[in-house]
Amino acid sequence: MTSTGAVGGNAAGAVLKDKSLGTLGNNIAGILGGGLGGTLLSALGLLGGGGGDAGAVIGDIASGSVGGGVLLAIVGVVRSAMAKN
Repeated sequence: MTSTGAVGGNAAGAVLKDKSLGTLGNNIAGILGGGLGGTLLSALGLLGGGGGDAGAVIGDIASGSVGGGVLLAIVGVVRSAMAKN
């Protein structure tokens, strides 16, 4: 999930240019967000047990990408708010 999180972080950085943290920052936020997102969804029972079937793989990719993008957006918003002060 961490590699798909990095992809999600970079994709979110490309779409939300004003929230982008640069390539390295997007990767770090994406990796952390992908790991946290996958862990959270697994704990809530919304993500399969990590089997090898197509549904589990798609779920892992989706949760990693979305988690990475969400964390990047959150960090970007916080960073923008702190810069205004």
